[in-house]
Amino acid sequence: QVQLVESGGGLVQAGGSLRLSCTASGRTFNNAAMGWFRQAPGKEREFVAAISWNFGVTYYTDSVKGRFTISRDIPKITVYLQMNTLKAEDTAVYYCADFRGTLTEVRFNRAPTTLVESWGQGTQVTVSS
Repeated sequence: QVQLVESGGGLVQAGGSLRLSCTASGRTFNNAAMGWFRQAPGKEREFVAAISWNFGVTYYTDSVKGRFTISRDIPKITVYLQMNTLKAEDTAVYYCADFRGTLTEVRFNRAPTTLVESWGQGTQVTVSS
């Protein structure tokens, strides 16, 4: 099983930027994908972005397209989420996720949380308006 350790959350003003990092241990190189979810107080955990580990293909939820960028560094076994033009509604705990399925399976699954093999501990992102 993959262990995931996140970092990079914090407090930022609206319009600002943050970069989250997630380092994996026990990574096996296959056609798997990794990604990010977030959970705001009183709301369900929602999908944010995912990336295929081998080919770097990406997929985003509509609300972050054009503002967030997911990337990965294979030698460092690390996934990043660069978040720009942050809004108050982006405030949430952000969780790194290791998927048991491919990016295509994640993309077309209505409940992508069911495809998560491992979760990070979560990192708080707070955007002040």
